[in-house]
Amino acid sequence: MSSSGYRRSREGPVRHRTLWFWVFVGPFAAGLALFTYVPLLWSLYLSFFDAHNTVSPTKFVGLDNYTSMLSDGAFTSSLWTFAVFSLFIVPATYALSLALALMVNRLRFAQSFFRSVFFLPAACSYVVASLIWKLSVFNGVRFGLANTVLGWFGEDQTAWLSTTHPPWYWLVIVTLRLWLQAGFYMVLFLAGLQRIPPQLYEAAAVDGARPGWQVFRHITFPQLRATSVAVVLLLVINAFQAFDEFYNLLSDARGYPPYARPPLVYLYYTALGQGQNLGLGSAGAVILALIIAVVTIVQARWFGLGRRED
Repeated sequence: MSSSGYRRSREGPVRHRTLWFWVFVGPFAAGLALFTYVPLLWSLYLSFFDAHNTVSPTKFVGLDNYTSMLSDGAFTSSLWTFAVFSLFIVPATYALSLALALMVNRLRFAQSFFRSVFFLPAACSYVVASLIWKLSVFNGVRFGLANTVLGWFGEDQTAWLSTTHPPWYWLVIVTLRLWLQAGFYMVLFLAGLQRIPPQLYEAAAVDGARPGWQVFRHITFPQLRATSVAVVLLLVINAFQAFDEFYNLLSDARGYPPYARPPLVYLYYTALGQGQNLGLGSAGAVILALIIAVVTIVQARWFGLGRRED
């Protein structure tokens, strides 16, 4: 066979594989572009226009939407709400998921069962879970589970979601998010624990290390560094994106209360509320995305993500 014929025979299968690649990947790529990237770019476009009740504005306002959003006390207050929420939920979820992973990893039997049981809440809808917490567990009347338990000890009933001094609504929100996501991060920690070479524990035992805290501190925890960085990054990003539990727990027929309003809830009412200021809401969404990106980069640099280890 001549060299030209050989090249044609090689190019035929290559073109054939490329064609089938686009047949399978093309629909997903088109859907990703249509439903993700196009809305993102259009939101960026709207942020520079006066877009009241329209997605095709004509009045260019430049950076006015951004300056208005940054000077809006309600928006900056929503960022502080996120800060408080992340202060509660990030360390609590990290500690609980790591503790669950350590316990499940030590089981000699039924490990798959308990792994599935703890992971199952991650498959639950945030809306459904919020309604269960609101109507059954932390109901503000005596029929709620939490108030029933308090009644056993002679304590008064508590309006969990409307009491602001002290702010008991944080207990409801944090426990709901803990129940929903601790199992997911437990699975990540389990994967990290199972990658630790058993020879390290054997060497530690030979050196006289005591099982328990000493082994965990000097072997297990350092070996989980990469998993810990990934978990913390995901927790912070997910805290920024909190919406369903806040909205479904705290809103009612009268609307949403002025307290515990995270950024996405504020942007929802700005863009889709009575004013429907899509330009202002888009500017807020861009600011929030930039904050998430900056925080993620700072965390990655702080933890040395991607740095070559010695």
